[in-house]
Amino acid sequence: MLSVLRVHLPSDIPIAGCELSPYVLLRRPDSSVTTDDIPDQAPVDGFYLRCRWVSENSLATHMGLRARARWRIRTEAQHAVLLRAFLLVQQQFKFRFSGMLLTLIAVPFMESSLQLVYVYRIQSDKRVAVCSVHPSEPATLQCLGCVKAKLAVSKSYHCSPKCFADSWRHHRTMHQRAIAAARENGTEEDELYGRLNHTSAAVLGTGGSIGSIHGSAGVVSLSHALSNGTSYASPARIGDPSGGGGETWYEVGRGKTYTPTVDDVGHVLKFECVAVDASTGMGVAPASTVLTSRVIPAPSPTPRRLISANSVDGAAVDIENRTTAAGTFTVLSYNVLADLYAKSDMYSYCPPWALSWAYRRQNLLREVIGYRADILCLQEVQSDHFEEFFAPELEKHGYAAVYKKKTAEVYTGTAYAIDGCATFFRRDRFSLVKKYEVEFNKAAQSLTEALVPTTKKAALSRLLKDNVALIVVLEARENVHGGDSPSSTKRQLLCVANTHIHANPELKDVKLWQVHTLLKGLEKIAASADIPMLVAGDFNSVPGSAPHALLASGRVEASHPELATDPLGILRPFSKLCHQLPLVSAYSAFARMGGAERQRRRIDTGSNEPLFTNCTRDFLGTLDYIFYTADSLAVESLLELLDEESLRKDTALPSPEWSSDHIALLAEFRYALLPLYCELLIVLRHARFVTVDVR
Repeated sequence: MLSVLRVHLPSDIPIAGCELSPYVLLRRPDSSVTTDDIPDQAPVDGFYLRCRWVSENSLATHMGLRARARWRIRTEAQHAVLLRAFLLVQQQFKFRFSGMLLTLIAVPFMESSLQLVYVYRIQSDKRVAVCSVHPSEPATLQCLGCVKAKLAVSKSYHCSPKCFADSWRHHRTMHQRAIAAARENGTEEDELYGRLNHTSAAVLGTGGSIGSIHGSAGVVSLSHALSNGTSYASPARIGDPSGGGGETWYEVGRGKTYTPTVDDVGHVLKFECVAVDASTGMGVAPASTVLTSRVIPAPSPTPRRLISANSVDGAAVDIENRTTAAGTFTVLSYNVLADLYAKSDMYSYCPPWALSWAYRRQNLLREVIGYRADILCLQEVQSDHFEEFFAPELEKHGYAAVYKKKTAEVYTGTAYAIDGCATFFRRDRFSLVKKYEVEFNKAAQSLTEALVPTTKKAALSRLLKDNVALIVVLEARENVHGGDSPSSTKRQLLCVANTHIHANPELKDVKLWQVHTLLKGLEKIAASADIPMLVAGDFNSVPGSAPHALLASGRVEASHPELATDPLGILRPFSKLCHQLPLVSAYSAFARMGGAERQRRRIDTGSNEPLFTNCTRDFLGTLDYIFYTADSLAVESLLELLDEESLRKDTALPSPEWSSDHIALLAEFRYALLPLYCELLIVLRHARFVTVDVR
């Protein structure tokens, strides 16, 4: 008969929105072993596997326990006395009430009042709210502004005053969006604005100090309520409601996999599976079970905004509120960290649940979709994950895909796979005209063809690194220049190169050779058509390196120190290390912007590049770039850069908030006017109005 040998979960910490898929090892009736699912629709020798998920709901959860109290002290004397007492006891009073550890926090509320709030942590095994930023920590603070604005309650919790203070900008943005949404509902606006705007919020600072957070959406109560999520809608009740301290189990899903919802946050889940006799529908052995820890909400990093390149004050725009102007488009470049390389020994500072692919893929998808880019240049996209996840998921959001994987595969434990470059584009904005696949291995074999066998073997050993580039030529579906000229029906072309250059810092000659090979290929495309170009990707080269110099300035000086590393002589003569493409780094625009002072502080003044795009425990530097041809494209806006301090609170990347060790870069471009001017001259010439010489 069918029997269950083993059941376990890849991660014991479930996250809301991330699918749980347990490992179930079965012995078939013929004694063979399998991990395949055996559903009731396809029994094997009269047996099938029945699976279900249940959630623990405690009595305390549904009683709606809240501990919150406020007192207003009306006189300055009362305020001073209580505030002094508050400081003497280091801002916190702790005591027990009904089996719960309560923390009393005193907070100055406006100028002449004091708000005292109970904040509790449950020291039992009941459901608890967890921090929205650090979900492994229990919540002690709640943003009342989020609650009043009817935002997701699970996103309102924080584990400490500092955690809340660090996230204040995000809260303020969410509150302002709630007000903006209310404006569309007419009469509701005043009510919501009044609820959110009648005071500023005060939070407990570090080192015994008290600091205020001000903002139009600043009502904040340092309170903690068991209110993140509602009970499962019309659940099937399981077990004895009177047993186990008032706990019952509710069925939340049937089948081998289950995706926790926000309603599950704070609850323990249990997976049950049992071999069933198909003829009777009865289990043939006791159910095998595995318990999770409490479901935690997915972290919500502060949304990154677009910074205008043309405004005097460096105005920032929320991406979701941005409207696309005619003749503009956005491009994202992002190394998403393939699961092949996301190893715990390399990223030991990242919690195992946050490093798991089940979590990272959902977090990466949420981030990428949130940028709403027209073109996505992704690197380190694992080949099996491209087919099974990225391509189908992004297709749901209107993207078409082109993919080029590296030329060698490795065994992942279940199949052979390797990473590669994936370029996605919105089907409603672009169509694919042509693609070019660049395999640097083929270029290396061609380069070494004339060498003697012994030299050729050494050269190939150094040059064959399996790196690739993917070049696509896209056609804009809209008439980006407008007009009613005879040639106005001709659509704008755009060439986009997406690459991932070799990483070994010792092989500087190989990096430069790969970049030079790519640029020479792009020059051939440029010679065949007057076409704007973008070159994006992970170049594994810091600003000032020889590959960066070649990209940014069009040549490499013979005196560059990295040219000393050329054991094969593949870089000689050095005079050939040049190109004619007018490439400019998109993020260098921050150095020329007015008003964007915060972003300029995140730019290296020597190279005009970001201070970093890759942040691990052992390395901080810039490896990723978006270059564009400045004679045909202009930068309209840039995605704001992250600051090191905000990332170091989790040691480095990847982290629960950001699921790659790289940060995403995004630029909005406008087609330059030169092509339109040339088009006008052509029209005039064909109309015999004037004779012109276009050079």
